[in-house]
Formats: sequence, C-alpha cells, structure tokens
Amino acid sequence: MNNSYPTYNDAGLTYSKFKRLMNGLDTNLTKEELLKVRKVVKKALADGVYKKDEKIGSITDLTVSTSIILMEELGLKSAAILGLLLYRPVMHKSVMIDEVTNIFGEDIANIVTGLMKINALEVTESAIASDNYINLLITLAEDMRVILIKIASRLHRIRNAEKYSEQYRLQLAIEISYLYTPLAHKLGLYNIKTELEDLYLRYTDREAYDFILGKISESKASRDKYIAEFIAPVDEKLKETGLKYDIKGRVKSISSINNKLKKQKIDFESIYDLFAIRIILDSPIEREKAECWQVYSIVADLYTPNPKRLKDWLSIPKSNGYESLHTTVMGNESRWVEVQIRTRRMDEIAERGLAAHWKYKGVKSQSKMDDWLTGLREMLENKNLDTGEKLENFKLDLYEDEIYVFTPKGDLHKLPYGATILDFAFSIHSRVGSTCVSGKVNGRNVSIRHKLKNGDQIEILTSPNQSPKQDWLNFVVTSKAKNKIRQSLKEEANKQVEIAKEQLKRRVKNRKIEINESIMMRLIKKLGFKTITDFYIKIAEESLDINTVIDQYLELEKKETEQHERHEAISAENYVVHTPETKKDSVNKEELIIDQNLTGVDYKLAKCCNPIYGDEIFGFVSSQGIKIHRKNCPNAKDMFSRFAYRVIPAKWSGKSGSTYTVTLRVIGNDDIGIINNLTSIIAKETGISMRSISIDSNDGLFHGNISVMLNNTDMLNGLIKKLKTVKGVKEISRLS
Repeated sequence: MNNSYPTYNDAGLTYSKFKRLMNGLDTNLTKEELLKVRKVVKKALADGVYKKDEKIGSITDLTVSTSIILMEELGLKSAAILGLLLYRPVMHKSVMIDEVTNIFGEDIANIVTGLMKINALEVTESAIASDNYINLLITLAEDMRVILIKIASRLHRIRNAEKYSEQYRLQLAIEISYLYTPLAHKLGLYNIKTELEDLYLRYTDREAYDFILGKISESKASRDKYIAEFIAPVDEKLKETGLKYDIKGRVKSISSINNKLKKQKIDFESIYDLFAIRIILDSPIEREKAECWQVYSIVADLYTPNPKRLKDWLSIPKSNGYESLHTTVMGNESRWVEVQIRTRRMDEIAERGLAAHWKYKGVKSQSKMDDWLTGLREMLENKNLDTGEKLENFKLDLYEDEIYVFTPKGDLHKLPYGATILDFAFSIHSRVGSTCVSGKVNGRNVSIRHKLKNGDQIEILTSPNQSPKQDWLNFVVTSKAKNKIRQSLKEEANKQVEIAKEQLKRRVKNRKIEINESIMMRLIKKLGFKTITDFYIKIAEESLDINTVIDQYLELEKKETEQHERHEAISAENYVVHTPETKKDSVNKEELIIDQNLTGVDYKLAKCCNPIYGDEIFGFVSSQGIKIHRKNCPNAKDMFSRFAYRVIPAKWSGKSGSTYTVTLRVIGNDDIGIINNLTSIIAKETGISMRSISIDSNDGLFHGNISVMLNNTDMLNGLIKKLKTVKGVKEISRLS
C-alpha cells in the first residue's frame, strides 16, 4: 500500500472500505496529484475538519463513501474526486480556495466553489423555492460534475438513512425525491434514479415498501424458473450466430411496481410485466446497430412482439445519451415480458449516464445535453420570470418523453411529447416563434396549436404583424416557448400601460380636471380591477372608454364631497352611552368605550381589518353607523389623512366576553404531517376553536388560511407563538 496516505485507523474507517478508496485513488489520480492531496488531507485531519456531524454522523465516512460511488458507480476521474476531497478542507478554511487554484488548477477550484455554493441547500432550513435552490441550478448549469458529486453524496446518505433521526430521514427523502431523483433521470443515471425512488418509498411509506418486497421474495422461485425458461430458447439461437453477449433477467423496481399498483388499482398478482430481460452485446462500434437489430429479429421470431411497445433509441438516442432497443413480447402463460437489447458501451452509459460519455469521448456527441444546459442557463438568467415560474419550467424539462421532428432541410429537432407547431417555432428561434402564424406538417397546412408526432417534417409560416398572445401559454409545453411568450407579454403590457397613462393624462388635462389619486384608486377598485395595470391595459385595448372613466370619477368625487359637507364635527358624546357612574370619572368623555354594556350606539366591527378584543382601535363614522377599525388597518392612513373629522378615539373596556373570528395566513414546507401538527396545537388550546382551513400546495411549499375563534389578542399571540414552533413553518401572519 502506498505510504502517501493517512492510514485507515487515522480516518476511522473499515479496512475493506479504506482499501477500495486507495485502489480507486491509485487508478484515477497521478502520483503528483496524490502527493498534493495527501498534504491537504493530513492537515485537514489535524485541524479536525472531518469531525463527526450531529445530524449526518461521520464526515470521514461520507467523504470516502461518496468518493467510492464517484469512482466505482459513476466512473468519474481525477478532477471530480479531487474537488470532493478538497471541498471540506476549503469549507473549514484548512486550505484557502486561492491555494487550491494555485496547486491544483482552476478547473478543480471551480468544482470546489460550486460545491460551496450549494452547501446551504437543506429542506429543513429553507423551502425548495428559494435562492439556495436557484443557486444549485445555476451551479448545475456551470459544471455538471458538481451535481454528480451531490447525487453521489445524497445516495450515500439515503443508503444509510437508518442511522439518522426520523425527522432528518424524512426531510432527506423529500429533498431527494424533489430534486436529485429527477436530475438522475435527466442525466441518464437510471440505476441510481431507481434506487433513490425505492429508498424514498421505504422512508415515506414503509408499509407499501415492505409489502412489495415481501411479495417479490415470495415469488422469487417461480419467477426465476419462468425467466430461465424464457431465456433458454433465446440463448440457444444466439449461440448459433457467434455473437458475444450476456443475457440476464431482472425484477422491476419496488417503486415502479408500487406506481403500477396505485395507477392501475390492481393487486400484486395482476401485474403482468413484473420483470425484464436484458441482452448485452460485445460489439464493435461500427456493428452495434446491426447486431442489436439482429438480436431483435431472433427474439421476435421466438415470441410475438407488441408493435405498440417497440422503443427505438438506437437510431436517435435520448438527449441524455441513452441508447437501447426495447420490445415487449408475449412469453409463456400469456405473460408480457420486456426485452432490452444494447451493447456493452450502451449499457455502461445507461448505468453511469452522462459521466460515461467522458470515457467514450468522441463516440457520441453531447450537443443535445449541451442544448438542455444552455436552455436551463437562459431560463435562470431571465429576470422577467419569478422563482416559481423558473422552478415550474425547470421541472417541466426533466421528465418529459421525447419526439423527433425535422426541418424541410432534414435537420433533426428533439422536443417533448405533446409539443406543438409553436413549440417547434420557438425551438428554432424566439423571433420565429413570436411571429409564427401557422405551419406545414408533411406538406399539409396546420394551425399553431397542432401537436407534432415522431418523424414529422415541419415548415413554419410567419408574419411581421404577428405577436405573442396570452392564450399561447395554454398550449405550448416547452419551457423555452413559455419563457419567451411571458417575456414578450410583460414587455408589451408595460408599453400599453404607459400609452394608456398618457392618454388618460391628456384627456383629463383637456377637461381641466384635477385628479385626486385616492378617489381614482377607489374608482379602479369599484370597477372590479385587481391591479392598476389591468385598468390601464383595458384602456389601451379600448374596451374601457376614457371619457366614461372620467365621468365616473367626477360622480364619485361629487358624492364624497357631499357626504363631507353633510357631516359636522362629531363629538363622541353623541354616540356613547357611558358605563355606570363608578367608571364615569376615569373615562375621557370624548372616547368611545367598547364593551358588553354599550347600548344605544349603532357600531360594527369593520370587516377590512376584523378587530378583536385587545387590539388598538378607533371608531369611524360612516353612512351605516360607526365602524370599529384596528389602528393598523390597511385603510387607516387614508381615513386619518382625508376624513379626520369622522374619526373617533376608542378603546376596549371590561373583560372580553365575545368570541371573534381571526384568519391566519400560514406558509411552510410541504412536509408530511405538518398540517396535522398545526391543527393538533389549535385543538389543544383552551377557549380556541378552528372554524375553517384552506391549504394549497405548490412546488414544495404549502400556503393557506386557517380561521380560528377566540376571545382576545393575548390568546391570539400565544397561539401564533406556538404555531411558529412547528418544524417547517416559515411564516404565520394575521390577515387584515
């Protein structure tokens, strides 16, 4: 063993794991790299960099195990391995990033920097829809090796999740399901993707996991017998060809079986395609396709194939590089069996995904994956999209099945299943998409909504008078098309708003009218517009007449002026029946006292702010009597500044004897059980009852309203304080 390394006793590892690490490092690093990294690791050990973490356990074991996954399961070479080994020393400042750049080079320093950027990403600390998440995606777009390291790290953690607390285990499972599983799928890491899905099921629905695992174990003997009988005639025919090959059967994953049980609502025994056969050929590159099709013809001669289930990823590989030929055939006992035919090279790419392409550099172009990364980077850098839209579009691109279409010149374009003429137009260029009016598919005229099929040859027809429309978002499916349409609509809306503002301003000036902004805002609200932008867009579209708007404004202004003139300054004494004589001396005669004994005064609690006992309040004289508002009511500022003569000081008196309804706005991580925890706390509170609950979930976050009935602000503040302690709750606020 090379003496350049710390010993496994220094690191606290088992001998077998240490030996695997050493063998991998000797194979993948040069002697010079080994000597350099040894110095850094020795210093890091002395500095206590690899101390045990309370949440995830041994940092040494995590680093070593992740390194082994990178080398053995992903086939990554020196740069990624060195980046991982140097990451924690840099994070703990045992070595500085400038030193890494000088000693190991900029490429490795960039990997370390990328890992540093996404170090803070934890579901426990922040929602998926956060700056951390966006930072992760940007890092992904800069260097794919960073995300491969993170996938390897999360794979090790979830494999050893039994060691963690139940809470962290669940949070880890959710993070992996939301982010790392779809990324593994996109990168072609099918073995890892399947394992992550199975482990997610294990830690979120142990009952279903154990049930399927038990059923698979029970049926093993009969299944092995069936596979052997299915393979035997295929094996015999293949031997006659002289081809070099391996043939094996495998059971479908626990998660995919669980999905079938739920989707098809059937029992375990009714699943007809429980396993698959894989034939792996040792073929020279120039004969790969021919020999795969030769094997297919042999299988199709022996067993009847289902023509609808033939999937040819030999002619045109998936965008993540996956190449294989899949067919489903009818075996003995009328059971469907999936047969996968591929070469050794294809199989390694299927198992190691994108990483395996570096081994076969030059054999297959990575242009399609580069296109995906370019599109991802463009989307993340689009400042016109908010975080939610970015995440929606990112997820949209991950799991989509693909179709292949052609330009009139024969250039190939790969689009997601369900893509339309308009999607194709935007894939060519955003200008082509924005001016697209129709298309021709295989010489036939079709609309921009027409859905494309595999092999279609497409010509796009454009017009300089065409521009993106709002309803386009209802039928395009690619993130590029959605991004460009939204961007164009926002730019156009901004232009229209400015034009409409100028039109209104000019018309008002012509009629020699002085506009009061507060009255105009109330008019806009009265007309049913949620935003000022919507109001001006309607003017720009000429569906709202400017003169009519001005007339309505003048009518509202006149009405409010008349009300003002009718009311003289009002003393609180005119509205208040004082409490018994014992209290009279202690109460300011100009203050409205709100308690259970108040009679003869027509007052109501304002619905705009829903005051409850204990809030700081004031009275406001309206045509419907006195309305009681909170001092922090959204409308308070306007009332005080414009209608001070109607405002009456007020306060609560006596004890709270009434029950009030308060609505709380709750935002948090969409974790399992969090809603139950919130409602459980409310149920245990004396004197508080829940009236209604409305919860929505989107992109890993839940947000909603909980209405409760209680007596006063002390009870409300105590409840909010307790609800904020629930793990995963990000924000609780009282609605006005």
